[in-house]
Amino acid sequence: MLSTIAVIVQEPVAMFELGVLCEVFGLDRTDDGVPAFDFRVCSARPGEVLRTTSGVSVVASHPLEGARGVDLVAIPGGSVDGPFDPVVLDILRETAESGGRVLSVCSGAFQLAAAGLLDGRDCTTHWRYAARLAAEHPRACVDLDVLYVEDGPVLTSAGTAAGIDACLHLVRTELGSEVATRIARRMVVPPHRSGGQRQFVETPVPSEPCEGLQDVLEWVAERLDEEHSIPSLAKRAAMSERTFARRFAAEVGTTPHKWLTSQRVLRARHLLETTDFDVERIARESGFATAAVLRHHFQRQIGIPPVSYRRAFTKQPVSA
Repeated sequence: MLSTIAVIVQEPVAMFELGVLCEVFGLDRTDDGVPAFDFRVCSARPGEVLRTTSGVSVVASHPLEGARGVDLVAIPGGSVDGPFDPVVLDILRETAESGGRVLSVCSGAFQLAAAGLLDGRDCTTHWRYAARLAAEHPRACVDLDVLYVEDGPVLTSAGTAAGIDACLHLVRTELGSEVATRIARRMVVPPHRSGGQRQFVETPVPSEPCEGLQDVLEWVAERLDEEHSIPSLAKRAAMSERTFARRFAAEVGTTPHKWLTSQRVLRARHLLETTDFDVERIARESGFATAAVLRHHFQRQIGIPPVSYRRAFTKQPVSA
C-alpha cells in the first residue's frame, strides 16, 4: 500500500519536479475519494531557506530522518554533479532493501545511481543527461526511448512532465486505476501514458500556433466503444488528415491508433477492477471487437491476460 511519501530536496531544488510530486501526493483530495497521503518534504536543513533553479525559495518541513521507513522516497531533479549526501544515499538503499519504493524525476536518477540502485536495472532520465548517466554508471541499463521505467522497487522517469506519468503509474499500480484517474482529472492531464513512449528528442516544436487536441481526446475517451478512424477524428478536429496526424504525434507523442489502443486497455483495466463483467462484455465496452482482440492487446501492454490481472488487482469473482 502507498500511504507515506517522502520527497528529499537538496540545493538547487528543481521546482517543477518538486511541484509534480506535491501535486500528485501532497494535495488533500479525499473529497474526490482519493486516499490521504502522509506527505513529507525532507531536507538535511529543515526549516532553512533552500535556493532553487527557478529563483524562488523552498523550506522543507522535515529532517532527513523523516524519510526513513516510508513507502516511497522520491528524488526530484537537481544537480547531476555530486558528490551526493551519503545520508540520502543510505536512505535510498535502505528504502529499496526494506520493501519500499524509490522514485526519481528527471536528473534525480543520478542520485539513485550513486546509491547503486541502478546497477543491473533498466532506467531512464532526461534525454540531455542519458549519455552521461550511462557513461558514469556503465552497469545501469539506460533507455532513452521511454517516459518512465519500473524495475523492481526502483522507478525512474524522464524530463519534467514524464514525472507526472510515472507518479500516476505508481498510484495506478498501488491504488488502482480509479484513484489514478481521479487525480489525473483534477490535474487536467491524461490518466495514462505508456512508459514505453519515446521522449520527444526528435520531435520539433510546431512552427505554427497549435490550438490543441484536448477536446478531441476527451470526446474520444468518452466514446471508446465506438469506431474511430483518422479521417473521422481529423474531421472532428477540423483538420486535414495529414495535419491531424502530424499534430497528434507532436502533442501526444504517439500515433492515434496506439493512443486509442492504450486508452481502451486502460478502460478495460478499470472495468476489470470495478465490475464483475465477463471478458467478452469488457471487450465490447472498451471498444475491442472480441475478447480475443482484448486479450491480445492487454497481454501486449500489461504483460498478463485480463483474467490474471483481475485476480491480482480485485476480489471480484473471475469470469472467463
